[in-house]
Amino acid sequence: MRQALTGQGGSRGTVLGRARVRLPHALQIAEQHIAAEDVSSELARLHVAIDVVRAEMHELRARLHGALAQEVGEFLDLHALMLDDPELLHGLDELVRVRRFTADYALRVQRDRLAGVFEAMDDPYFKSRVEDIDQVIGRIHAALHRRDCELRGFAGEILVAESVAPAEMAQLQAQGVIGLVTTGGSPLGHTAILARSLHMPLVVDCEAALDRINDGDALIVDGGTGRIVVEPGPQDLRDYQARERGHLREKRQLARLRREPTCTLDGVDIRLFANAESREDVAEAHSLGAAGIGLYRTEFLFLQRHELPDEDEQFRAYRDAVMGMSGQPVTIRTLDVGADKTDRTGLTLRDEPNPALGLRGVRLSLARRALFETQLRAVLRASAYGRVRLLVPMVTGAEEVREVRRELARVAAALRAEGQPIGEVPLGVMIEVPAAALALPSFIREVDFLSVGTNDLVQYLLAVDRNHEGLGRLYTPLHPAVIRVLRDTFMLAQRHARPIAVCGEMAAAPEYAPLLLALGLTDFSLHPGTMLEVRRRIRDCDFAALQARRPALLRARDRDSIERWLSEAAG
Repeated sequence: MRQALTGQGGSRGTVLGRARVRLPHALQIAEQHIAAEDVSSELARLHVAIDVVRAEMHELRARLHGALAQEVGEFLDLHALMLDDPELLHGLDELVRVRRFTADYALRVQRDRLAGVFEAMDDPYFKSRVEDIDQVIGRIHAALHRRDCELRGFAGEILVAESVAPAEMAQLQAQGVIGLVTTGGSPLGHTAILARSLHMPLVVDCEAALDRINDGDALIVDGGTGRIVVEPGPQDLRDYQARERGHLREKRQLARLRREPTCTLDGVDIRLFANAESREDVAEAHSLGAAGIGLYRTEFLFLQRHELPDEDEQFRAYRDAVMGMSGQPVTIRTLDVGADKTDRTGLTLRDEPNPALGLRGVRLSLARRALFETQLRAVLRASAYGRVRLLVPMVTGAEEVREVRRELARVAAALRAEGQPIGEVPLGVMIEVPAAALALPSFIREVDFLSVGTNDLVQYLLAVDRNHEGLGRLYTPLHPAVIRVLRDTFMLAQRHARPIAVCGEMAAAPEYAPLLLALGLTDFSLHPGTMLEVRRRIRDCDFAALQARRPALLRARDRDSIERWLSEAAG
């Protein structure tokens, strides 16, 4: 019977497919025991399964490129670390050797034991790790029986689940899954960000999905509006076919924008920079006519390895990015890795009580001076090959800016003394901590440019974890406090003639372009995969008209009012 459900659009696109329902994970295995003479063989069977999963993760990690390398890689790294965790491995061995449980039942007991520890913690970050435990245990259980993990999907299917971890998504797409529906999540969480990178339609926060959708139901899922039609009728199918024809026309139109200028209807030039972390990203940005690289992430050089990259390895990566942009500026962000990104090199602290507020970004760089010097040397050497800017993350105030500038000057002087050619490297900071936004008047003269990381800024400003399944509706950039902080930051940058860009997900969402233009933004930095859509949206905007409507935006008192403003701005 036909039903219409609604959630929040997480990744644009409309698909028609068969529902594959995945109920909340629970490892239901009855208690089973083995004879004493079977202990050795059962332990060997368990260890082989763990080795198989470890190899699978390593193979998948090696296949990741571009935007997937960081977002998916972080979760794979975390799961790989769990496989090496003595608490997990010794506990499993003890359950088999001492209590003579089967490997299957030992997995269930150890899963429940570890989950109980995490669920008892007050910190929501650690509570959320239960899902990772379930995924790792599920993979081992599948390997024990030499079958695929339960996450397997089939071509033409739409996965309906409580949640979908970013680490699962590349695998699901490779299997032919064409869309996703989740009962929790946020349009700005990791899963939604990755879905947009993969161009996979996603609806999040559809609370009724698991109750109202059955395995095998036909679904039409609109990842733009958040609308889902279960068992669509004739008119629904005709509407879908019409949208598909429109989508094909849209793709052809977007393709024609690859080399078109990014300017508004009233002739205001807007610069679109690209976020990148690989040669592939840089090549795509260049082919799309990006104004440069607005955010080059360096974390990919440090993750999934046991030793730190040396100066030459970093230099070659940065140099290749600079040469790949053929004279356009490349903004290299210094290392932004913390305990929440599962570093294996011993660089970060293990077991930080709150990684999001811990030793990361500029704090880590200033605490690990040898590491920072190596990165600065590599960046400065790369500046001899083109225009390079240095961007520092997680800054909170003037003291950190001054310390970084002193270190940059010292390293530059040392390289010149060695006879190394280097160029001028402007220094910028990321505004992603509320303290940085509030203290900006005290240090804006000490920086050359600014970049607003809206993902973290919204998270810290609203005290809402963007990946918390139960808080998806609270995590939104359409909050009056966020709008006012952005307005104040943009205006301050303009008064002091400091270039400023937004490099978070707000910049990559075409629907937010009118809002950012109204607030005065003229530089966007976004994933290459969304650049043409944002360019088209900007070309449909009248900059002066949006500026005239800014007072109404600033008077908005709640999210609904801001959404109405956006709807009216869209015409």
